[in-house]
Amino acid sequence: MGEVINPFILYAGVVLGGLGVLLALPRKRISPQVIGGLLGALGVGVLLIGLGLKASPEKQLPNVYFYVFAAVALGGCLRVITHPRPVYAALYFILTILASAGMYLILAAEFMAFALIIIYAGAILITYIFVIMLATQAPAEDEEEAAAPEYDQVSREPALAAVCGFVLLAALSTMVVRGVRGIEVNRGQAAFQSQEAMERVPRRLERALHRAKAISADEAVYLTPDGLPVIDMHTGTVVVARPDPTGVRGAFAEASRRSVAIPSSFDARNVESLAFDFLNRHPGAIELAGVILLMAMLGAVVLSRRQVELDEEAKANQSRRLSAEGEA
Repeated sequence: MGEVINPFILYAGVVLGGLGVLLALPRKRISPQVIGGLLGALGVGVLLIGLGLKASPEKQLPNVYFYVFAAVALGGCLRVITHPRPVYAALYFILTILASAGMYLILAAEFMAFALIIIYAGAILITYIFVIMLATQAPAEDEEEAAAPEYDQVSREPALAAVCGFVLLAALSTMVVRGVRGIEVNRGQAAFQSQEAMERVPRRLERALHRAKAISADEAVYLTPDGLPVIDMHTGTVVVARPDPTGVRGAFAEASRRSVAIPSSFDARNVESLAFDFLNRHPGAIELAGVILLMAMLGAVVLSRRQVELDEEAKANQSRRLSAEGEA
């Protein structure tokens, strides 16, 4: 850990951040949110300075956009858990998502950036906002805006929440810096190092061969009758051939078959790597995510139906009251 950051600086920044969040959480009496925000900013500053002291000799400091996105994300996170109104907290969470997507772009993880925006900011957060709006009773025309309930204005157990959150943050930070024993580190292994994955993208392999000038312009990747390329992972080669001179679509001249080396630059893109990993290794996670989203949709429908029933009942009572006043 000493090569990345001094452990005392790391844990001091985590403790300052925890104290800042503890003071910023809403309370019944006077809530020192400004002091908490300053303490949280001081903790973040201590961490950045500690990282910068170790990284500056190696010229490994991140670019200026990292600091911008990090400041916006941390400020948005703080307001998510300290704002007394759930709708505003949800909007601050969207701001946090956008800032986090910006940091993913800096890391060249385009899929994670856009998936974060589409799924969280575009679907889940919108569902939350609709549920909040439908579950909240709107005031009548002659009533003032109703005050937020106590469970939104006051944090229930701020000390326990802050301690649990920042102990978890300290543990995760230590694991990120020091690594986890017993986990095999697989460096540089691309998804296309498996033959099954390569067989699914023959046209991209063909374009890579053309860019590397490994085959001529009239050659193509040879496909079997099943539509699969002939790849030998042990030798790192693929069979190519010229199209059949008779013009039959999908046919090849068998005499022109030859094996060529797969270019070393042929690698899976960010989206392709995640797709192969999800579909091949974690198909159950995708199904589970679909079930959770379905449950959220059903919950929103139930809440909205209940609100409609309450509105209809209120309209019926109002109609009966007006009829009684008219008869009187």
